Amino acid sequence: MTSNHPLQTRLCDLLDIQVPIIQTGMGWVATPELVAGSCNAGAFGFLAAAGLPIDEVERTIQKTRELTDRPFGVNFLMDAPGAEEIVELLIRYRIRAAGYNRAPSASLIDRLKSEGVLCIPTCGAPRHVQKAEQLGADVVLVQGGEGGGHTGTIPTSLQISACVDAVDVPIVAAGGFKDGRGLVAALAFGASGVAMGTRFLMTAESPVPEVTTDRYLQASLNDVIVTSEIDGMPQRVVVNELVHKLVNTGAVGRLWFAMLNALEFRKVSGASIAELVTSALRMRKNERLTRSQLLLAANAPMLAKRAMNDGDPINGYLPSGSVAGVIDDRPTCQELVSRIVAEAEETLKGLQFGG
Repeated sequence: MTSNHPLQTRLCDLLDIQVPIIQTGMGWVATPELVAGSCNAGAFGFLAAAGLPIDEVERTIQKTRELTDRPFGVNFLMDAPGAEEIVELLIRYRIRAAGYNRAPSASLIDRLKSEGVLCIPTCGAPRHVQKAEQLGADVVLVQGGEGGGHTGTIPTSLQISACVDAVDVPIVAAGGFKDGRGLVAALAFGASGVAMGTRFLMTAESPVPEVTTDRYLQASLNDVIVTSEIDGMPQRVVVNELVHKLVNTGAVGRLWFAMLNALEFRKVSGASIAELVTSALRMRKNERLTRSQLLLAANAPMLAKRAMNDGDPINGYLPSGSVAGVIDDRPTCQELVSRIVAEAEETLKGLQFGG
């Protein structure tokens, strides 16, 4: 793609990618195979490190390096146990970018930037984007209300325009994107590219079992809802049996359920009780969570694992952008990216000539 091509943006130059598309670091989904597939197709993939023991994070980085020679990023939580060790891994392996969202740490950001690692946080409001820029963000991924998982209420179209006007760093639009027309729309709003989670979850390289992806393929737009039943905070999901069950479970039952999930998460992550308590206190301080929300927060990672990793879409939860209601196939990453680029170019051509 030439330097004067309309799809060659600041994001492409910063990340050394061919097309301004980011595959997000979805927990239990953004594996080396998916990240490599995204990167080899010309996009930029984020490896998911949140919730993994440090030795597993290193193994996934090494595996990704075996599958692609293209730059990629690692997504993690700065307030979680092991964050400092993950930062050192990113530096040691010369990872192109660090992705993070909640509780950004000024000291960890400074450490990353001092070693040339690009910092790309995810935000959901103009004031958060401004704060992220002040802390040193090189790019900010901005998610609108149509995005999957934890989400707000502001539509992506309004969110992106407001954030582009608020800062000087490149903005990447997330929430409701799946095709070339959406990419052109994002560029028109002033973004430097788009980030997609659900669309990449529904690719051939995605590790999500077919029994789970079938639930996404079957979902209509009306089946993708926002609920606070998972962990006490608004999340966009494909409604399933678990959501219905939690709606009908009392407060005490939900807290007990969360405690069991917290114990399971401790086993999976390898974190000590002291580390989990410290992380929880950081979450409460930075995200202003209530005590009940703090306890329920343990639900999300393990319930996502059940659906995305264990193949149980009944007892696990299905984080999803609203686009799940209009996705009906599972192309390879190469097919998807090529299709998006072709459609974007055709769309731009139609606009240019009044088609």
